[in-house]
Amino acid sequence: MKKAIIFDMDGTLFQTNLILEPALSATFDVLRKKSLWLGETPIEKYREIMGVPLPVVWETLCPMHALETREESNALFHVKLIEEIRSRRGALYPHAEQTLASLAENYDLFIASNGQTEYLQAIVETYQLQRYIKGTYSIQSISSGHKSDLVKKVVKENAIERGTVVGDRSSDIQAAHDNQLLSVGVRFDFAQETELQKADIVIDDLKELLDLKLG
Repeated sequence: MKKAIIFDMDGTLFQTNLILEPALSATFDVLRKKSLWLGETPIEKYREIMGVPLPVVWETLCPMHALETREESNALFHVKLIEEIRSRRGALYPHAEQTLASLAENYDLFIASNGQTEYLQAIVETYQLQRYIKGTYSIQSISSGHKSDLVKKVVKENAIERGTVVGDRSSDIQAAHDNQLLSVGVRFDFAQETELQKADIVIDDLKELLDLKLG
């Protein structure tokens, strides 16, 4: 029986919080120079919605801006994030690499993320996650923009019969349940207790996955 574990990326494997502020600040510096933004960079607002697709991020952060401006901001933010990643200013969560190495001996490992393709590839390449991960799936690969459909794509394309979704937000938990998979919530930076309550299992450290019967 083919067993797999599907990981979210931001706030689950990768400490996005380490690169979030400088990338977002650089983006809003440009907006301020163009007189398209007044006041402080909305870091806390972004933290609240972390994990949603980037178009939704800009609809939330800049509701009064034209679509073209949002798209330009999103593109710039994306570039800044990748610069931070390539410069190794981010980091994987503690024990991520060791945990992935151990799990890969018994499971097929995948990433399913709301992040854009180039962004995810930058993380995978910088931290050499291809050693453990069989496939990385971006929300850009499906039309609906729903994490449940993205996980469904992973399951179907890889003939997964039993598995687990590991993530920090409600969309990850819902994606697991919608696809009849076990849901493991991680209590990390962006996680919210009300959302984690819906997970089958909640962990505080990735190495706890090694002690669980997954899928």
